[in-house]
Amino acid sequence: MITVIIPVYNVQDYLARCVDSVLSQSYRELEIILVDDGSTDGSGAMCDDYASRDNRIVVVHKANGGLSDARNAGLDVMRGDYVTFVDADDYIHPQFAQVLLDAITRSGAQIAVCRWQELNDGQSPRPVAAGGNELVTFTQEAAINSVFYQRELTHSACSRLFAASIFSDIRFPVGKLYEDLAVIYPILKKVETVVLAKPAMYYYMHRPGSIITTMSLSRAHVLEHLELLEEQVSCEAPQYLPAVCSRHMSACFNMLRLMPLGDPAWAPVKEHCWQYIKNMRKLCITDRKVRFKNKIAIVLSYFGIDFLLLIINKNRLKR
Repeated sequence: MITVIIPVYNVQDYLARCVDSVLSQSYRELEIILVDDGSTDGSGAMCDDYASRDNRIVVVHKANGGLSDARNAGLDVMRGDYVTFVDADDYIHPQFAQVLLDAITRSGAQIAVCRWQELNDGQSPRPVAAGGNELVTFTQEAAINSVFYQRELTHSACSRLFAASIFSDIRFPVGKLYEDLAVIYPILKKVETVVLAKPAMYYYMHRPGSIITTMSLSRAHVLEHLELLEEQVSCEAPQYLPAVCSRHMSACFNMLRLMPLGDPAWAPVKEHCWQYIKNMRKLCITDRKVRFKNKIAIVLSYFGIDFLLLIINKNRLKR
């Protein structure tokens, strides 16, 4: 059985598309857990209506606690041998579950990943290419490096199928953004291999008002996660420290690019990012695995923070 956990919070305009895409899976042995995270629109009632029509659906109603808390609530009651997460404003291809389960069966991996398509509201996904059953297998070391050097694998919990046993002692951090980044290293430490299936079968929606499109100081949680992770790997697995530093550097550049210009509330974040860039740029620029665009930003940083901000915010300043 595959458990599909869908956190639901005030998404009544998107929920039907998401749940219908799960109900339409060619693989039928599903447990679908809809976690109503204290919705104040009609989402909770929609969950109950779906459950009344399909006995594979379980509904959990709870007080609002955020995405991590909702996912954890699903993990606490799941019964499947495998588990996947689908955000309620996203949706999946009809072959999503079957292809990922087949990938695990063929490879013996504990995690199967597919690519995703990023879509705007009203945009239709590209057709999935026929015959795209090629698999790429990553060892644990290769998977960790790929995630933190931001290569083929990402830190997202979506677009993948996990052996449920992985989450026996792992939960998402409640009240924090970038919750996937906080757990990806503990997850990968528990597996021997990860397999990538080439088709892009997860449809990631960019929608106005979503967490990821709203700029708030909570977005700086990514820096907290990476600081803690650097401390952890430096003690127990220093071979991964350059990769984690690369990801931290990338996050610093991204924060400087996205933060409101001139807002004093963001001054501590700006200072953290700048100090980290100055301290770690020599290590990162000499690392052959660091992404080229990050190396360009590192070179720009040697001209000072004002010049760096001017260049990386060039398009925003024009508007």
